[in-house]
Amino acid sequence: MASTAVRPKYAYFEGRIVPFEQATISVMNHTFNYGTGAFGGLRGYWNEDEQELFIFRPLDHFKRLLNSARLLTFELDYTPQQLTDILFELLRAEGWRENIYIRPVVYVKNEQIGVRLHDLESDITMFAVPFGSYVPNEEGTSVTFSSWRRVDDNVIPARGKVIGAYINSALIKTDAQRAGFDEALVLNQDGHVSEGSAANFFMLRDEEVITPPVTDNILEGITRRTVIQLLRHEMGLEVIERPIDRTEVYLAEEAFFCGTGVQIAAITSVDHRPIGTGRIGPVVSKLRELYFDVVTGRVEKYRFWNAPVYAPVAMD
Repeated sequence: MASTAVRPKYAYFEGRIVPFEQATISVMNHTFNYGTGAFGGLRGYWNEDEQELFIFRPLDHFKRLLNSARLLTFELDYTPQQLTDILFELLRAEGWRENIYIRPVVYVKNEQIGVRLHDLESDITMFAVPFGSYVPNEEGTSVTFSSWRRVDDNVIPARGKVIGAYINSALIKTDAQRAGFDEALVLNQDGHVSEGSAANFFMLRDEEVITPPVTDNILEGITRRTVIQLLRHEMGLEVIERPIDRTEVYLAEEAFFCGTGVQIAAITSVDHRPIGTGRIGPVVSKLRELYFDVVTGRVEKYRFWNAPVYAPVAMD
């Protein structure tokens, strides 16, 4: 993720909004020592014309966060709407008037030695920072196939954003970038394409858009669901969810990553092989334009996905 020099002024911590410097945990903290936690990632988009900050699909993101906590057997006394209300209170205190990234974290409060998930006290913290691009070139991402396999769902729940699982992503990303690539594609235990280091994968072949199914050890991405709907209902393309072989990717006409962090990033080469023309193609170009119009609240049909921070409306 791109670094930011701007630190938050506030965080939600232990049930209230506090100065960011007060949101701290001990070096004995269970999550710090064992990775026993889960996190989410939301984006907020500043609409200059409306002077409004729109948070994209917050209820969906917080529902997934709570589901990730459930996979770890944590029971939290929050609803997605309550977490959205807390987020808005936090953002109004911050007063951001630019694009931001929001990080909620479910963590264990206990300070003790011993690996387990039961009989622990969990809580949620949250902060937000200004944020731009996740990958250096969203219109021309170079990719390699990783030698690391994606964590299997019977090892660590793949559909949850579990903190400890992201060492897998870190190994994948570091090896790819040290080899001179921007990103990597990862195979699952069956040898099929799973996803990127931290993004879902799509490719275009013979006028069909193909993406791995949720049973191939992928994160059940909210951006992925958004993209599937936009491709089908706004661009008139057939989207097929099925296993993908490695060599199919080399023959793709277009390909891209999607996710809250990466947004829509065109893949223009894989293992030094050009994808299509080796440049961003017409489908991904149109999809990117449509996506950014949607997340900034400029498409009336999808305004229900956009939660305004400074002029809030009732949300179902």
